[in-house]
Amino acid sequence: MSLLHGILNVVYVFMQIFTGAIGVYQIVMSVFGIWHRREKVIHGPKKRFAVVIPGHNEERVVGSLIDSLKAQEYPAELFDVHLIADNCTDHTADVGRLHGAIVHERTDKEKRGKGFAIEWILEKFQASHKDYDAIVMFDADNLVDPSFLTIMNDKLCRGHKVIQGYLGVKNPFDSWVSVSMAISYWFSNRMWQKARQNLRLSCSLGGTGLCIDYNLLQEMGWEATGLTEDLEFGVRCVERGVVPIWAHDAKVYDEKPTDILSSFRQRLRWMQGHFHCARYHMVPLLKQGIRERNMVKLDAGIYLFQPARFLILFLTSLMMLLQISTPKDTVMSHITNLLPTDFWVGVNVFMYLQMPLALLLERVNWRAYFGLAILPLFLWTWGPVTLQAFFTKANRKWSHTVHKRAIRLDQIRSR
Repeated sequence: MSLLHGILNVVYVFMQIFTGAIGVYQIVMSVFGIWHRREKVIHGPKKRFAVVIPGHNEERVVGSLIDSLKAQEYPAELFDVHLIADNCTDHTADVGRLHGAIVHERTDKEKRGKGFAIEWILEKFQASHKDYDAIVMFDADNLVDPSFLTIMNDKLCRGHKVIQGYLGVKNPFDSWVSVSMAISYWFSNRMWQKARQNLRLSCSLGGTGLCIDYNLLQEMGWEATGLTEDLEFGVRCVERGVVPIWAHDAKVYDEKPTDILSSFRQRLRWMQGHFHCARYHMVPLLKQGIRERNMVKLDAGIYLFQPARFLILFLTSLMMLLQISTPKDTVMSHITNLLPTDFWVGVNVFMYLQMPLALLLERVNWRAYFGLAILPLFLWTWGPVTLQAFFTKANRKWSHTVHKRAIRLDQIRSR
């Protein structure tokens, strides 16, 4: 038993070193997210957009999204709204037409999922020789701020090729699960995404609110049909020297699950896709980043390690409980005590304390601060999610998240 305990101590030490080092790295990076000033739009309307909405059985929510797009401050003649009714068995297509979208009905029982739907519509655009300057992608449950396309036009005119909009949550106070997700997003938007934008590093693509230069897309091809098609495409951009940028003021609001089981399934899909992408791209990016002294690639490689970090944090928390419940008179337990264990634990505590700072900087509704009390429990649930994702990372089957709330943009603003 003492030998086993010693081995566990060694493993525990190395796990703390890994997670602690990455935690320190993120803390340093997040400092650069504190500063934000709204960037002035200096270019008038010029770019022509194809707004693409992949949707599977989204009749309850897609109408509100299309209405928010029709209310854009950008000239209506410079963008088209394309709704892909993907393998739908409800009235998604009818709702889309009623609200003024160009509807494309797709039926393919083998190639199911958002990535395949996007690839399909892009092939249709290419075959019809559409003269678009950029493609903008939204999920069917989204709502879009009126200035979104105006900001994307300005970014494209400045020479940027891949732009990620701000990812807000339209139902943060529906349940403890949705408010926990919202806090995570507010933190990520400010202390992760905005920080990297200020440092001129690559942001991570969120799958919605994404704008891509059409010529670049034709040159690269979409080729992102996995469970996290956004991550795949973003990584390929970084590998070829294209840096996706963050547009903090171009806001998109997304519906989040309100119960833990739906949230578990959604996050499981994210982590499965993340592990799959990391398998092929993490080590090459880290090697290229070190060899080329390229901080953009190095940081992108570190980001691909994040699911493994979640897994390590979960396992170390279990090992900590094991240590507490077993004798501490082994040789290896003394070795463990020689390391600044409290410091590494403190790193993760300090990262948690950045959450209320992010809420303050983002000026969110005061009710969000009450969610901080339950947030540690929600964060801990990432452990089982990531553990299952690790053992099922070969799964490529798309899992649809059901959306129910037809919230309007004015309802969000009134909060």
